Amino acid sequence: MDVIHQLCGFTAALERLITTRDAAELETLWDELSLGQLGWEALALARRANTETLEPALAQLDRRLLAVLERCRAFLDPHIVTFRVPELERWQHAAAAALVGARWGVAGLRTVIADTQAPLGRRYFAFLALAERHPKEAWPLFARYLQTPGAHHAFVAAAVEAARYYPGQAPYVIALFQRIRGDEMLRRFLAPKILQSLYVLGDPAALPLYEELLVAGHTDPDLGRCEVTRALVGVRKLTGRLAASSKFPDPEEPRVIQALDEAERLFEEDKDQLQPVVVI
Repeated sequence: MDVIHQLCGFTAALERLITTRDAAELETLWDELSLGQLGWEALALARRANTETLEPALAQLDRRLLAVLERCRAFLDPHIVTFRVPELERWQHAAAAALVGARWGVAGLRTVIADTQAPLGRRYFAFLALAERHPKEAWPLFARYLQTPGAHHAFVAAAVEAARYYPGQAPYVIALFQRIRGDEMLRRFLAPKILQSLYVLGDPAALPLYEELLVAGHTDPDLGRCEVTRALVGVRKLTGRLAASSKFPDPEEPRVIQALDEAERLFEEDKDQLQPVVVI
């Protein structure tokens, strides 16, 4: 199914919400339509490059989101107010940013990002769309977020993921890791994105960090979140060797090779996927 069909499908699903009689009916329909998955998948495709043909579909989607928001705000149900309204607001910001990208391209996105009076969510989704497109001239903007302590975590995350498209810029990402490594919450959030970008860049500058993480990195059952596993894959990619680590003391064990092969397969699948921070 192409992106226009997905956008139209999302719009049609929203249309059905406008006529719901009460909060219970809206909630039932929301679940039946799998609206959360439908919405984020459609918007992820819409914010990428070469979306000029999507402008009519995005404009219609934006109008429907505003109408559904108005309808949901009329319900005083705590669940709708707490969960559904905020998600609709995020979708509306994402749709509006995608519409700017479709109409005015990179220049339009940069205008939204620079507008400090615009809603934070709209600026963020414009920033994410710019990261998806990663034009060469945008690197200084991403670098500024990587270098600025205290910058909003969602923008920093998008800048980290954008860095994978800019060969030679691995030192910025490595320096960010070193700066945030003592902040456990920020490290848990950013480290998988940092290490994925370093994996994609394949820059030898990351080797000292990998070697350090082999013995001092965090471990996790989730391969994507395990710093040691990411370091092992990174060392193998850069040097061709299987290194010993705190997680796998004997690198020659068959299960170690299998685990690294599976991890590398997953990292390859995700190398072109930028994940939105959906709680902004």
